[in-house]
Amino acid sequence: MRDAPEDVFDLECFLPYLLNQAAEASSRSFAAVYREEFGISRTQWRIMANLGKFGGMTASEICRISHIEKTKVSRAVGQLQELGYLTRTRAQDDKRRENLSLTATGQTVFRKLGARGLAYQAQLATALGADRLAELEAMLQEVRALHAGDVEQE
Repeated sequence: MRDAPEDVFDLECFLPYLLNQAAEASSRSFAAVYREEFGISRTQWRIMANLGKFGGMTASEICRISHIEKTKVSRAVGQLQELGYLTRTRAQDDKRRENLSLTATGQTVFRKLGARGLAYQAQLATALGADRLAELEAMLQEVRALHAGDVEQE
């Protein structure tokens, strides 16, 4: 932290900025794995990760959970379907809604990327120390919980 008067705004010390910078840096680092090994984008990976974790869901649910724009999700869903990683089926109760789910191939890719994710996490634990990483994770969970009711998106 720089020596600056407390009443002067310093972007480098502003928590939302720091969180964004850390998230972007770590996300870009892990993106190299799924881009090089499976040729998928960040949005595609986030969709697959949600479907892998939660099972079948709609694009709207993915948008809400992941904070990804609807148009990006729609485009990525189409691309994932072309790759054979997910399927779309019309909902029985509402023909306008499609349920998305991973195919067997998509589940295999999700498991492989999950293993790569665990290895990435282990590297972070080595670099930061396991206790410090656990503390950071707990603090980030607390920050997220503090803002759980905030729903405004850009």
